[in-house]
Amino acid sequence: MADHQSKRLRDRFEREAMVHIDALMRTARRMTRTDADAEDLVQETMLKAYRFFDKFEEGTNCKAWLFKIMTNIFINNYRSAAKLPQAVAVDDLDDGFLYGQLAKNTGAADPEKEFFSKIFDDDVKNAISELPDDFRMVVVLSFLEGFAYQEIADITGLQIGTVKSRLHRGRKLLQKALFDYAQRHGYIKEPLN
Repeated sequence: MADHQSKRLRDRFEREAMVHIDALMRTARRMTRTDADAEDLVQETMLKAYRFFDKFEEGTNCKAWLFKIMTNIFINNYRSAAKLPQAVAVDDLDDGFLYGQLAKNTGAADPEKEFFSKIFDDDVKNAISELPDDFRMVVVLSFLEGFAYQEIADITGLQIGTVKSRLHRGRKLLQKALFDYAQRHGYIKEPLN
């Protein structure tokens, strides 16, 4: 009897959890900044998820549950070993400047999403990986994984206002980092003097 339950649980885990391994790996790479650490983080996440899968409520958001486990492991293991978070001054950059320029040139309703959907080469990856941990995590969960504010709050254990604030500041940092990239690749025109 226990063998049958174990097989059912294993089958359900493969069907509901294993399908998210690529998304976990993408995010883990951006969280840890190295492939080896990302693989370790995802492996540890999946082992913990499997060990506690009998506690997972069937029919709820398995992807969000897995990301919460991974985020907790990252915070507890990887980040505690890292240096203290960087102090960042982002007040000198106007909100939405880059995205406003993109909207003028493309006419897109959501130029930010269009920009990230069109490009994702090394410059963009580097800009995201250079964000301080607190901002990088919410940016990756929002832009790349498509989680809503409340889901990000649940995954990270943050208040929704903190998620919004970090996402806002993360956007400003990305905007600043990607401005030169956007000019070089013709997404925006250089200002006329």
